[in-house]
Amino acid sequence: MSQIQSIAAQLDDAARHAHAISQFDPQGALSLEDAYAIQRTSIERRLVRGERRVGVKMGFTSRAKMAQMGLSDVIWGRLTSAMQVEEGSAIDLSRYVHPRVEPELAFVLKRGLHGNETGPAALAAVEAIAPALEIIDSRYRDFRFSLSEVIADNASSSGFVIGPWSDPRADFSNLGLVMSIDGRTVQVGSTGALLGHPLRSLVAAARLSAAAGEPLEAGDVVMAGGATSAEWLKPGQYIGVEMERIGRAGFHTDRQPLIGQ
Repeated sequence: MSQIQSIAAQLDDAARHAHAISQFDPQGALSLEDAYAIQRTSIERRLVRGERRVGVKMGFTSRAKMAQMGLSDVIWGRLTSAMQVEEGSAIDLSRYVHPRVEPELAFVLKRGLHGNETGPAALAAVEAIAPALEIIDSRYRDFRFSLSEVIADNASSSGFVIGPWSDPRADFSNLGLVMSIDGRTVQVGSTGALLGHPLRSLVAAARLSAAAGEPLEAGDVVMAGGATSAEWLKPGQYIGVEMERIGRAGFHTDRQPLIGQ
C-alpha cells in the first residue's frame, strides 16, 4: 500500500468511526497535489461502499483567509450523498470529532461546467440557489492540522443542509445573512464575502473539479464557501441561517443521553 493509500485509509476510517488521528504532515511539507490525491482516494473508498458523488464544496473563499494561509487560490472538497442532512432534521454529534457549522450559499446545476468558464456562462448553468449550512469537522487530534492535512481531510467537509431553492436570476451578490443558535444571533454576514461575489466561487469550482478529471455535471450541488466564521456545535441545539430574500435553513443536534442510559 502506498503512502497516499495508507493515509487515505486512516482518514476514511477516522471519518467513518468518528475518532481522532495524529497529524501525518505537521510541517506542511506534503505537496498540495499529493494532499488532493489523498482526498480523492479517501472519497473513492466511500463510493465503493455505495455513496454517490453529488457535488463539491469550496473552502478559503475569504481573500483574507487565503492571504493568511499563504494561498493564491481556494481549496475544495467532494460532497457525497451520505453527507446530505435533511433540512430540519437532527444530527448525531457522536458521528463527528470536532463538529462546527458555517452558513453558505448553495448552487444546483442544470447543465455541466467542464473547465474554465466565464461568470455569465457559469450563471447560465445554475438551476437554483439556496441558503445552506455546512457541517465541518477535523479528524486530527487536538484540532491541530496543516494546510495539506486539511485538504487531505476533504477540506474538513462532513455534512450539508440545504434550504428552499430559489430563482438564480435575482441578484445574489450581496445578500445579508444571519446564523443563529437556539434563536440567538451568533454570526452576521453577506454572500459578498465569498470572493466578492459567490459566482466567482462557482467559476473556481468548475475550473478545479475539471482539472481533477471530475467536471461538474447537471444536478451537482456546489457549496460556495463559508460566509462567516464557523461556530462549534453542542448537544441539544437548533442551528439556523436566514438569508435575505431567499429564505432559511436549519437543523438540530441531538441531546446528550442521561447518565445510565
